[in-house]
Amino acid sequence: MSPQEALSDLDGFTIEVPSWAYGNSGTRFKVFTTPGTPRDPFEKIADAARVHALTGLAPRVSLHVPWDRVEDFGRLRAHAEELGVRIGGINSNLFQDDDYRLGSLTHVDPRVRAKAVAHHLDCVDVMRATGSTDLKLWLPDGTNYAGQDSLRGRQDRLAGSLREIYAALDPEHRLLVEYKFFEPYFYTMDIPDWGTALLHCQALGERAQVVLDTGHHAPGTNIEFIVVQLLRAGRLGAFDFNSRFYADDDLIVGSADPFQLFRIMVEIVAQGAHRPGSGVNFMLDQCHNIEDKIAGQVRSVLNVEQALAKALLVDTAALTAAQEEGDVIGAHDVLMDAFHTDVRGALADRREARGLPRDPMAAYRASGYAAKIAAERVGGTQAGWS
Repeated sequence: MSPQEALSDLDGFTIEVPSWAYGNSGTRFKVFTTPGTPRDPFEKIADAARVHALTGLAPRVSLHVPWDRVEDFGRLRAHAEELGVRIGGINSNLFQDDDYRLGSLTHVDPRVRAKAVAHHLDCVDVMRATGSTDLKLWLPDGTNYAGQDSLRGRQDRLAGSLREIYAALDPEHRLLVEYKFFEPYFYTMDIPDWGTALLHCQALGERAQVVLDTGHHAPGTNIEFIVVQLLRAGRLGAFDFNSRFYADDDLIVGSADPFQLFRIMVEIVAQGAHRPGSGVNFMLDQCHNIEDKIAGQVRSVLNVEQALAKALLVDTAALTAAQEEGDVIGAHDVLMDAFHTDVRGALADRREARGLPRDPMAAYRASGYAAKIAAERVGGTQAGWS
C-alpha cells in the first residue's frame, strides 16, 4: 500500500472538542483571564467552529451541564449547526455541590443519591434537545481514610444509581463511564480503573461503555494494553485525549510523550477503531491554563491527526512477518520507521486538496480572529471554572 493510499484511511476520522477548553482556567491557586474569552456557550461554540474551519477535523463540541446551561438548548443546537458543527457528548457535574462532599451516586444518604441521579436525567433531557447521543459520566466520589465508609456498600450504591440513569436513556443513547485512579480523593476512588468501569458497564448493558482519559493513570501504565482489552470486550466508547508529566495535567495531547500517543493509535488502527463505524468517539479533554485557547485546541487536533497518520503507515505485513519469526528488533524497527516518518507535508497536501489551510496554526494567527473577539467580547462574565 502506498503512503497516499494509507493516509486515505484518515477520511471520516474526527475529533470532538470540549466547550470548557475555551473558557478561563488555571491552577488550584488562580484562574487566569484572557481577552476574548467566551461569555456564554454560544461564543464557546463559535470558537470551536473556528477550530473545525481551520482543521476540518473537529465537527463536534462537548457540552458540560451546568456550565453550558442555556434557556433554549434547541437554539444552541441550531447555532452550532449554522456554524458547521454539532453538539457532541453531554458531560454531567458531580463535583461542585456541597451535598456531594462525601459522595454523590455512592452517598449513604438516599436523598443525595436521588439528587445526583436527577441531575443525570436532566442531562438526558439536554441530549434530546441538542441531538446528542452520549451521556458522559466522570465520578469524583471516593474516600480519604480507611474506615470512612464501606467500600462494598459504595459499590452497591453506585450500581443502583447507574441502573436508574441507564434506564432513562433513549434507545440511541449511550452512557460513557470514565475512571480516574486518584483525585479528588486519595484513599479510594469509587471508579479508579478501567476494570471497575468495565464491570459496571457490563452489568448495565451494551450501551454502557468506558471512557479512557489518557491522563487518568498511574505513572508507567501501559495505556495501549488497556485500549486493546476494551476493544476486545467491545466496550471502548470514547477517548479523552490530553497529555501529562505527573498526574492529570490536562496538557496538549502528544506534548509530553508523542510516542505513547503513536503506540495507542497503532492499536486503534490494528482494530479499525479509527473509522466512524467503530463507535469510538475521539475527544479532547484539556485545560489550557496559559496557552491561547483556540491555538491549543488546533495544536491538539493536529497532533492526534499526525499520530494516526503515522500509525496508518506501519507496514503491517512486515510487522506480522517479524513477529511470527520471533524477530524482536525487526518488529520494533517497523514501528519506529513509521513513528519517525515526517507526515506533516502529506497532511498539508491533504488539507489543501480539501480547501483547508495547509498550515492551520499559521492561518489562525494571520486571520485576526483573536484580536476580533478580544474587541467584541467586552462586558458580561467570562466563561470559566464555575
